[in-house]
Amino acid sequence: MVSQVQSAKCTTGNPVHVPHEWYEPGDLVIGAMASHIYYVVLELSFKKHPFYEFIDIPQVVTKFYQQILALVFAVDEINKNPRLLPNVSLGFHIYDSYFDSKMTYRNTLDLLFKSHHFVPNYRCSIQKNVIGVVGGLSSDTSWCMANVLGLFKMPQISYGSFEPVINDGTKYPSFYRMVPNEALQYRGIIQLLLHFRWRWVGLITPANEAGERFLQNIEPMLFKNGICSAFTEVVDCWVSYFQSMHEDDEHPNKDLEIEQLAKWPTVSLHSFLQRISFNNSAGDEIMLNEYGELAAGLDITNLVTFPNRSYIRVKVGRLDPQAPPGKELTINEDRIKWQRAFTQVPPPSLCNDKCLPGYGKKKKEGKKFCCYDCDPCPEGMVSNEKDMETCVSCPADQYPNKGQDLCIPKIPNFLAFDETLAIVSTFSALLFSLITILVLGIFIKHRNTAIVKANNRSLTYGLLISLLLCFLSSLLFIGKPNMVTCLLRQKAFGIVFSVALSSILAKTILVVLAFMATKPGTNMRKWVGKELAYSIVFSCSIVQVGICVLWLATSPPFPDVDMHSMKKEIIFLCNEGSVPMFYCVLGYMGLLATVSLTVAFLSRKLPDTFNEAKFITFSMLVFCSVWLSFIPTYLSTRGKYMVAVEIFSIFASGAGLMACIFAPKCYIIVVRPDLNNREQLTQRKL
Repeated sequence: MVSQVQSAKCTTGNPVHVPHEWYEPGDLVIGAMASHIYYVVLELSFKKHPFYEFIDIPQVVTKFYQQILALVFAVDEINKNPRLLPNVSLGFHIYDSYFDSKMTYRNTLDLLFKSHHFVPNYRCSIQKNVIGVVGGLSSDTSWCMANVLGLFKMPQISYGSFEPVINDGTKYPSFYRMVPNEALQYRGIIQLLLHFRWRWVGLITPANEAGERFLQNIEPMLFKNGICSAFTEVVDCWVSYFQSMHEDDEHPNKDLEIEQLAKWPTVSLHSFLQRISFNNSAGDEIMLNEYGELAAGLDITNLVTFPNRSYIRVKVGRLDPQAPPGKELTINEDRIKWQRAFTQVPPPSLCNDKCLPGYGKKKKEGKKFCCYDCDPCPEGMVSNEKDMETCVSCPADQYPNKGQDLCIPKIPNFLAFDETLAIVSTFSALLFSLITILVLGIFIKHRNTAIVKANNRSLTYGLLISLLLCFLSSLLFIGKPNMVTCLLRQKAFGIVFSVALSSILAKTILVVLAFMATKPGTNMRKWVGKELAYSIVFSCSIVQVGICVLWLATSPPFPDVDMHSMKKEIIFLCNEGSVPMFYCVLGYMGLLATVSLTVAFLSRKLPDTFNEAKFITFSMLVFCSVWLSFIPTYLSTRGKYMVAVEIFSIFASGAGLMACIFAPKCYIIVVRPDLNNREQLTQRKL
């Protein structure tokens, strides 16, 4: 039978009167701390003894009386079963915490030391042998009990949840909890908020140590997961407890049955309580982890209310700590019944609207990080999702669209064969080549005529062949660059043009020497001949060949891509390898052209017999003008247009040489053959 000890029998020396306790003797005694009665403590005025104020307004939480009955029933069941504790009787001593920290500390000391007199830390002829304590219902009560019980190495089985504490020097934890620990609940709260994308939340905590501990633990977790607390409201403890009185009659830990409660005192008698498991009457496995905690998860319950203000609890999910990482939380959203007043489900919980794609977050001064402005992405950057923290740059081969919310692949840029510009260039190259071949054919056919002989046939043939190769070299610049074309482009162009310019220079020098050889008493006649012409062409051309060989040996060109010069295009190009070597090739061509122009200009007024100096002067003026304008134009363009500029320069300079040097001669040979004789050439200006 349960005997309620009257406080009057054991108040001698008590500093504070304890009005309620339940005791049954036994060889071994289970202590317990119930949470059944609550006193509304009025403000103390110090005008009368506080004792009378303390017991003046008692409140009884009737639903929690089942906790007391459960322990009584468990002890009774154990004593009836001789297989559990043979030859040993089990008793209990139950106190009430009164939902008050001071009384919890006081009554915990009573459990350990009180017999007839209260003498803390001394066991004076005590008749009871407390071997473990059960309680309390709330984490706040459990924590207060643990502070005392931990000092005396007394095992505690707690209904409330808190962080595990292990006493040094013992082989078992201080606490053995019948619910999952508090850390799991925190993780569950965070995962639940993240699941519904709630980033702007309010925190309501009781005005006690548990509430402070909750804020200390949850706020860093909220910050780490990008969640802000809009406000923090601290309420008195009694409000929380009396609100819970209006809930259903089931204890929050409803999965724990009476039979399970009966087994807990037996379990607490063991020295090692780590990793224990047993089955309850429903066949469910009950496991304790290494801290003596219940290794179980948490149910997620939806409170469904009805118009008559009644409600039911509907299980909509579960938090399972044993599940693989990332899958601990499971929610069946189809079972959730949202309030009809919500215009959107799940209801949003944000400080401000999410930033649209194309915008990034900008912090508001003086506000929490969940509150921000939305700024358009800077040029060249995008955000392709809602509420992105910052805009990001597109990959090098992509560019932002107009709305800056999508990266678009860049278009390849090179002078493809099927483009109009490439087709025109190819046609022009073939046309000029055909004209050059035609002119060469005319000169070969009329090689024995006066005008052909007078202009050094060998140099003329060499000049025409080099011009033909110049026109054909432009085809190397069309199409997607590859290793072969990159190696040959500038070298072929530079060498064949150098041969052409060397031939023109040789022609000009021979004109000067021929005039000097006609003067009486001079010995210059021996210098006029093919050997000198060939020597000039070879020596001038070999220098350009040497420059190109050095270029290939040190830093040869290679196929490359330029992803940054143009916003929407990838330029496929030939990286010249060494830019100075490229300009050395152009510079040497310029040197040959300048020397040829100078010599031709100085000899333009010599007697007209065999004199090409005037035509060479005009052709060199055209050539130099083209290539002087080429350099700034080439440097100011990109991609296929840069290639087109070089092709145009090849055509313009080659066509200028053809027109200025060979057009007058072809006219005489084809149209006026009557002028193509020695006498006419001697009398007439070419």
